[in-house]
Amino acid sequence: MGSSPETPIIITLRLDEHSTAIFDELRRRHFPARINRVEAHLTLFHRLPDQQLPRVLADLRALAPPPFDLAVAKPLLLGNGVALQVHSGKLLALHHLLADRWQQWLTPQDRQPFRPHITVQNKVDPAAAQQLHTDLSQTQYWPSPLATGWSVWRYLGGPWVSEAEVPFPTRQLPSDRAAVG
Repeated sequence: MGSSPETPIIITLRLDEHSTAIFDELRRRHFPARINRVEAHLTLFHRLPDQQLPRVLADLRALAPPPFDLAVAKPLLLGNGVALQVHSGKLLALHHLLADRWQQWLTPQDRQPFRPHITVQNKVDPAAAQQLHTDLSQTQYWPSPLATGWSVWRYLGGPWVSEAEVPFPTRQLPSDRAAVG
């Protein structure tokens, strides 16, 4: 797909399949179907210039850690929707490193303090959002997602198109140790 100022780059954190399925189901049930164009996700950066894609990919590869755990906290009322707060010191540190590298490209939205979350409902009546927030606040258990990589998207004015996946490297036993046992 060719570069143009009309196709900004979005960076999200990829989560393990089990957790993604749970958050996707919540999103399918509560996000207005007519505008639900992507699966559940955790956005890191909303609008990077697509002409910087080679640098963005190089930085993501250079800073890709081994997979790491996240903690889902209480639901967050967004006014017209609900998100699940996510806590991780590792994620905050990685976001800070990337934001420092890309400071000159960040929009005002991406310069705001980073508050990781997974949106499960948006653009609904505030009363519906309040009800879902109340319901989700009763939840005793949330999955503990595993961060497994970066996803790079192009924003096409509504739809998102996958541009690249940067998986986090997994540990592998040296070949001489794999045969032992």
